[in-house]
Amino acid sequence: MEKGKLSVVATPIGNLDDITLRAINTLKDVDFIICEDTRVTNILLKRYEIKKELFFVNAQNESRIIPSIISRIENGCSAALVSDAGTPCISDPGTRLINLAIKNEIEVIGIPGANAAILALSISGLPVDSFLFEGFIPQKKGRQKKLKELSQESKCIVFYESVYRIKKLLEELNEYIPERIIIVFRELTKKFEESWRGTAKQLLETLDKKIIKGEFVVIIAPQNWKENF
Repeated sequence: MEKGKLSVVATPIGNLDDITLRAINTLKDVDFIICEDTRVTNILLKRYEIKKELFFVNAQNESRIIPSIISRIENGCSAALVSDAGTPCISDPGTRLINLAIKNEIEVIGIPGANAAILALSISGLPVDSFLFEGFIPQKKGRQKKLKELSQESKCIVFYESVYRIKKLLEELNEYIPERIIIVFRELTKKFEESWRGTAKQLLETLDKKIIKGEFVVIIAPQNWKENF
């Protein structure tokens, strides 16, 4: 029996129109879909009138669920891996599944699409030919050490941060790299998308007047870069 395939499918990061035709067709064609949260994925599937069997996989259950998923693909079923938003495995689950698929000689196909970090970089106005992507930095243990290390990095730096720690992050950046320009993107591609620019101190001075809800991408400008307008 010929083995099935595993497609790694990028999905929208907010606006449900931001999905490729290839991604839609792939989700329609596969036998089942592996996702982070069935409720979130079902919103997307309903939008495009797709009905599929869903497997919910996270850090707590993956050791138990992934072997059965691999077995189904080995027996000829095709599957798609999606995250709640954006490209799977980029600060999202999926790496363990893909590694096991490769180990078992299952073909893994990438279906490209939305990614919050790349989108933010593309509209930042910063020189981003080279950059450092840090995803979510440690919440507690190792956080200050990581920030101290990054303060020595001369390239553009990209973080993801949650609504619960965005103020804390800006306070920390004001301590470690007070001179560099920072751009904070909130709710990219969604109705209330906005961006804030300035040093950490400038952003903190106006933070109480802003809406602190949603998801954030934080970009630190390269060392010695100055806005020329």
